[in-house]
Amino acid sequence: MDIALIQKQFEYDRWANARMLGVVAGINPEAFLKDLGSSYGSIRNTVAHILSSECAWLERWQGRSPKPLDPLGFPDIETLRARWAQVEQDQKDFLGTLTNERLAADLQYVNSQGETVTLPIWQQMLHLINHSSYHRGQVTTMLRQVGAKPVSTDLIAFYRAQRK
Repeated sequence: MDIALIQKQFEYDRWANARMLGVVAGINPEAFLKDLGSSYGSIRNTVAHILSSECAWLERWQGRSPKPLDPLGFPDIETLRARWAQVEQDQKDFLGTLTNERLAADLQYVNSQGETVTLPIWQQMLHLINHSSYHRGQVTTMLRQVGAKPVSTDLIAFYRAQRK
């Protein structure tokens, strides 16, 4: 795995999250908090889950044990955006310290079920990008349910935007 590819994937993740958050910012507070029957219930809870996962994986890569973020700590989109900005900066800082050798190295962590897992860091990183994409797809469906018009966060849309 190549560090430049991982950095590009995180650039995509930041782009896609920003696009999603831009649409979420345009919905009313009731729609933001409404339980829509998805995996995490509301748009707020699903977006907070994406953020919490991004925080948790970064903590693991830095040798710390993560604590999940409580969605109740994010009463509105602006509190989510503010926390997200810090996480993205921390990710950029961490990515700047990586080498191809470090990416290939195994890293042991304890998952949310209490199991010890050992995988190369690059696999953990690609998992996070994929995980965030999955839940952004859920947010897209929920946005449609509340009458909002979502935007594409597909990887190919990112690549196309890069060529402009």
